[in-house]
Amino acid sequence: MIIPQGVEVRAIVRTLDSFSDNPSLNKIKASVHDLTSSEMAMHTKDCTAVVSCLGHNLTFKGMFGKPRLLVTDTLQCICNAIISNEREDVVKVILMNTTGNSNRDIPETPPFSQRFVIAILRTLLPPHVDNENASDYLRTQIGKNNKAIEWAAVRPDALVDENEVTKYNVHTSPIRNAIFDSGATSRINVGNFIAQLILNETTWQKWKGKMPVIYNNA
Repeated sequence: MIIPQGVEVRAIVRTLDSFSDNPSLNKIKASVHDLTSSEMAMHTKDCTAVVSCLGHNLTFKGMFGKPRLLVTDTLQCICNAIISNEREDVVKVILMNTTGNSNRDIPETPPFSQRFVIAILRTLLPPHVDNENASDYLRTQIGKNNKAIEWAAVRPDALVDENEVTKYNVHTSPIRNAIFDSGATSRINVGNFIAQLILNETTWQKWKGKMPVIYNNA
């Protein structure tokens, strides 16, 4: 993990060997979904930003077993913890989401083929509902005038692995069919954009309260 100079990161991980050693990285071994609101408040009390990159394992148990609302439940716990800390400054909350989920704050009309498949996924696959519920929680419950929290939900398309940051484009809404014409988005580019949201105030002001979509530059 490359951490910008002067930045300290606290990461809650299931296994301590998930990341290489870095003096600026404090690793906390825990299952994030099992943390109480008071425990989460302790872990986040000094943080100026909190990033949720949770996802369901692509196994039968991961998709259909408990916790069904892993992302939403954890996000609510994080937000409740931040509010309970009663900080004087506003904390940034960044959710990693998906292009398969529409931003219902603005007019987005995905292609019919995508909407048809998403309707089926919404019925059959709990992880998709979890992604929708998580972003809806930020939009409707936290909102854009919360005194403790500002947020953004980053929507990558088909995730791929790359070794280096490359050029990428960020859009207000998807420009491709997320099901039948998805575009590649490298995980390292997502990480770079999230870092920009945290560290670059101009970037944050542009995208806070929104659901930016990120694609690799083809």
